[in-house]
Amino acid sequence: MDIVYIRDLKIETIIGIYDWEREIKQTVSLDLEMAHDIRRAAETDSIEDTLNYKAVAKRLIAFISESEFQLVETMAEHCAKIVLEEFSVPWLKLRLSKPGAVRGSQDVGVIIERGKKC
Repeated sequence: MDIVYIRDLKIETIIGIYDWEREIKQTVSLDLEMAHDIRRAAETDSIEDTLNYKAVAKRLIAFISESEFQLVETMAEHCAKIVLEEFSVPWLKLRLSKPGAVRGSQDVGVIIERGKKC
Protein backbone atom coordinates (compact mmCIF):
# COMPACT_ATOMS: atom_id res chain seq x y z
CA MET A 1 0.00 0.00 0.00
CA ASP A 2 1.26 3.45 -0.93
CA ILE A 3 0.55 6.48 1.21
CA VAL A 4 0.08 10.09 0.20
CA TYR A 5 0.41 12.36 3.23
CA ILE A 6 -0.07 15.88 4.51
CA ARG A 7 1.76 16.86 7.68
CA ASP A 8 1.05 19.72 10.10
CA LEU A 9 -1.63 21.53 8.11
CA LYS A 10 -2.49 24.45 10.37
CA ILE A 11 -6.02 25.89 10.18
CA GLU A 12 -7.74 28.61 12.20
CA THR A 13 -11.22 27.72 13.46
CA ILE A 14 -13.65 27.97 16.33
CA ILE A 15 -13.22 24.84 18.44
CA GLY A 16 -13.87 24.09 22.08
CA ILE A 17 -16.42 23.69 24.83
CA TYR A 18 -15.75 26.79 26.91
CA ASP A 19 -17.51 30.11 26.33
CA TRP A 20 -14.23 31.93 25.67
CA GLU A 21 -13.32 29.31 23.02
CA ARG A 22 -16.56 30.02 21.18
CA GLU A 23 -15.55 33.68 20.76
CA ILE A 24 -12.08 33.31 19.23
CA LYS A 25 -10.40 31.34 16.48
CA GLN A 26 -7.81 28.80 17.53
CA THR A 27 -5.30 26.84 15.50
CA VAL A 28 -5.75 23.14 14.87
CA SER A 29 -3.11 20.98 13.23
CA LEU A 30 -3.93 18.13 10.88
CA ASP A 31 -1.79 15.18 9.76
CA LEU A 32 -3.19 12.83 7.14
CA GLU A 33 -1.96 9.54 5.72
CA MET A 34 -4.10 8.38 2.79
CA ALA A 35 -3.89 5.08 0.95
CA HIS A 36 -3.44 5.53 -2.78
CA ASP A 37 -1.72 3.39 -5.40
CA ILE A 38 0.80 5.78 -6.96
CA ARG A 39 2.09 3.45 -9.72
CA ARG A 40 -0.07 4.88 -12.50
CA ALA A 41 0.89 8.46 -11.59
CA ALA A 42 4.54 7.43 -11.52
CA GLU A 43 4.19 6.02 -15.05
CA THR A 44 2.27 8.93 -16.57
CA ASP A 45 3.70 11.79 -14.50
CA SER A 46 0.20 13.25 -14.56
CA ILE A 47 -1.70 14.86 -11.69
CA GLU A 48 -4.91 13.30 -12.99
CA ASP A 49 -3.57 9.86 -12.05
CA THR A 50 -2.76 10.58 -8.43
CA LEU A 51 -4.39 11.73 -5.23
CA ASN A 52 -4.09 15.50 -5.42
CA TYR A 53 -2.94 16.44 -1.91
CA LYS A 54 -3.38 20.14 -2.68
CA ALA A 55 -7.05 19.57 -3.51
CA VAL A 56 -7.49 17.56 -0.30
CA ALA A 57 -5.81 20.29 1.75
CA LYS A 58 -7.86 23.08 0.16
CA ARG A 59 -11.10 21.18 0.81
CA LEU A 60 -10.23 20.56 4.46
CA ILE A 61 -9.06 24.15 4.99
CA ALA A 62 -12.37 25.44 3.63
CA PHE A 63 -14.39 23.01 5.76
CA ILE A 64 -12.50 23.45 9.04
CA SER A 65 -12.13 27.23 8.83
CA GLU A 66 -15.92 27.58 8.54
CA SER A 67 -16.77 24.98 11.19
CA GLU A 68 -17.62 25.58 14.84
CA PHE A 69 -17.30 22.19 16.54
CA GLN A 70 -16.98 21.73 20.26
CA LEU A 71 -14.90 18.54 20.15
CA VAL A 72 -11.83 17.56 18.12
CA GLU A 73 -13.39 14.08 17.91
CA THR A 74 -16.35 15.45 15.94
CA MET A 75 -14.14 17.51 13.67
CA ALA A 76 -11.87 14.52 12.99
CA GLU A 77 -14.82 12.28 12.03
CA HIS A 78 -16.21 14.88 9.62
CA CYS A 79 -12.79 15.41 8.02
CA ALA A 80 -12.27 11.68 7.59
CA LYS A 81 -15.68 11.32 5.95
CA ILE A 82 -14.90 14.13 3.48
CA VAL A 83 -11.60 12.56 2.41
CA LEU A 84 -12.98 9.01 2.17
CA GLU A 85 -16.06 9.98 0.20
CA GLU A 86 -15.00 12.94 -1.93
CA PHE A 87 -11.52 11.72 -2.86
CA SER A 88 -12.24 7.97 -3.07
CA VAL A 89 -9.60 7.12 -0.50
CA PRO A 90 -10.00 3.53 0.78
CA TRP A 91 -8.11 4.09 4.07
CA LEU A 92 -6.78 7.01 6.05
CA LYS A 93 -5.08 7.81 9.30
CA LEU A 94 -5.89 11.27 10.60
CA ARG A 95 -4.30 13.12 13.51
CA LEU A 96 -6.07 16.27 14.67
CA SER A 97 -4.53 18.33 17.45
CA LYS A 98 -5.07 21.56 19.36
CA PRO A 99 -1.70 23.09 20.17
CA GLY A 100 -1.54 24.68 23.60
CA ALA A 101 -4.90 23.30 24.77
CA VAL A 102 -3.40 21.85 27.94
CA ARG A 103 -0.83 23.85 29.91
CA GLY A 104 2.53 22.13 29.85
CA SER A 105 1.84 20.08 26.72
CA GLN A 106 2.74 20.77 23.12
CA ASP A 107 -0.70 19.71 21.93
CA VAL A 108 -3.61 17.35 22.54
CA GLY A 109 -5.96 15.64 20.13
CA VAL A 110 -7.05 12.42 18.51
CA ILE A 111 -5.70 9.93 16.00
CA ILE A 112 -8.24 7.91 14.02
CA GLU A 113 -8.06 5.33 11.25
CA ARG A 114 -10.99 4.80 8.90
CA GLY A 115 -11.57 2.56 5.91
CA LYS A 116 -9.74 -0.58 4.91
CA LYS A 117 -6.03 -0.93 4.20
CA CYS A 118 -5.32 -2.34 0.78
